[in-house]
Amino acid sequence: MKKQDISENQAKVIFLALGSNIGNRKKNLEKAKFLLNFRGIKIIKASSYYESDSWPNKNFPKYLNIAIMCTTFLKPKILFNVIKYVEKKLGRKNTKKNYPRICDIDILDYDRKIVSTNIDNNCLLIPHPRLHKRNFVLFPLYEISKNWIHPINKLKISQLLSNINNKDLRTIKIT
Repeated sequence: MKKQDISENQAKVIFLALGSNIGNRKKNLEKAKFLLNFRGIKIIKASSYYESDSWPNKNFPKYLNIAIMCTTFLKPKILFNVIKYVEKKLGRKNTKKNYPRICDIDILDYDRKIVSTNIDNNCLLIPHPRLHKRNFVLFPLYEISKNWIHPINKLKISQLLSNINNKDLRTIKIT
């Protein structure tokens, strides 16, 4: 009989980034938070709302973004499937990459672990591979976890923010 590690039975601390740039953006994000909580992802802390330009096409509607700190007993693959379910439940359609969407949810951090796995032809990478370059992720994440450290490069979030280009700093605002 395999001895089970006690830490496997403990809730994991996770950080998610949520964004919306179609319809009632704030309502979309609130519905997403409700559905996540209903599906076993307990929200501990949520950031303010941050508005940013759409990327890479600034002609698309602006995004409203938040970061949330949660606990869950879900394993990374199940968490990913729950997130995809929530996005679809809110009306997200399969469109071209970086096109406007009702709801986009990214896993930023899963219990400070590094995860790389395939799920139904999707590659799940945690921490999110571009989070350190995105002002719309770093600002809300900093607001809810000022001591957060990137699991791969071991940089503090304040250091990651200091690396953001000045032009990108001016394209985001708290709402």
